[in-house]
Amino acid sequence: MRVERVTDLEVEGLADYARLTDVVLRRLSEPAGGLYIAESVKVIARALEAGHRPRSFLVLEKWLDDLAPLAERFDVPVFIGEDELLSGLTGFSLHRGALASMHRPPLRPFDELLEGATRVVVLEDLADHTNVGAVFRAAAGLGADAVLISPRCADPFYRRSVRVSMGTVLQVPWTRMPEWDEAGPVLSAHGFHIASLALSDDAVSLDDFAANAPDKVALVLGTEGDGLSRAALAAADTVVTIPMFGGVDSLNVAAAAAVAIWALRDPARAS
Repeated sequence: MRVERVTDLEVEGLADYARLTDVVLRRLSEPAGGLYIAESVKVIARALEAGHRPRSFLVLEKWLDDLAPLAERFDVPVFIGEDELLSGLTGFSLHRGALASMHRPPLRPFDELLEGATRVVVLEDLADHTNVGAVFRAAAGLGADAVLISPRCADPFYRRSVRVSMGTVLQVPWTRMPEWDEAGPVLSAHGFHIASLALSDDAVSLDDFAANAPDKVALVLGTEGDGLSRAALAAADTVVTIPMFGGVDSLNVAAAAAVAIWALRDPARAS
C-alpha cells in the first residue's frame, strides 16, 4: 500500500475530500469523469465489488488494518491521520473510520437498463438524498431490478445517499432517464405497465393492483410535497394508492416505496 501520513492539509491529492459539507455536495452534478465519496469500510468494499475504481483512500490510523485488505489491491494513495486533523479537511468526524474517493462509472443507457428487468422503481425529482438512499436499500432488499431517476432527482452517489443505502446504490443498477415524453414510450415499448403511486379519485388500491399485477411494472414515486408531475400522471397506465388507516393519507416516500415494492414483488424472483 502507498501509505501517506497526513500532517498538514496541503498534501496533493487531498482536495477530493475537502469541505464535504451537505451544502457543497448538494451543488455538485455528475460530470463525466467525476468522483463520488464512499464512506466506511463496508461501503468501500461494496464499491470495489461493483468494479468501481478508487482514486485514493482516507483513513484514521486505527482503522488502517481493516481497510488494508481492500486498499492493498490498488496502487493509489492511502492517506492516514488523526481524527481532529482529518475532520478539519472533510468538515465532519470520520467516525466510520474510512473514506474513498471513487471514480464514477459511466451511466448505463436507459433502454439497456430495462432489458431483462420485470420490476423497476422510478424516482421523480426527489430532492432529499436520505430518501433516495433509503429507496435504493428497499429496492435491493425487496427485489426491484433497477432504479430510474428523473433529470432533476438527487444524486444517488452523494455521500449521504450512499451511506443511508448501506452501499446498495453501488449494487442496484440505475441510470437517469429522459423526460416523460421520451421515457414513457420507451418503458411501454419494453412491456412495462407504468404504475404511478399517488392520491387520485381514480386511483386503484395497491392490494387490488398487486392481486393481478402485470408481468412488468414500473413503479413511479414523487416528492412528498408536490407529488408526481402532470407528465408522470399522464404517462401512467394506472394510478395506485396505498390503503391507509388512522386518518393518515400518505407515507414518507421511502416507506411507500418499500411497501409497494414488497406488494409488487415478482413471485418467481421471491421463490
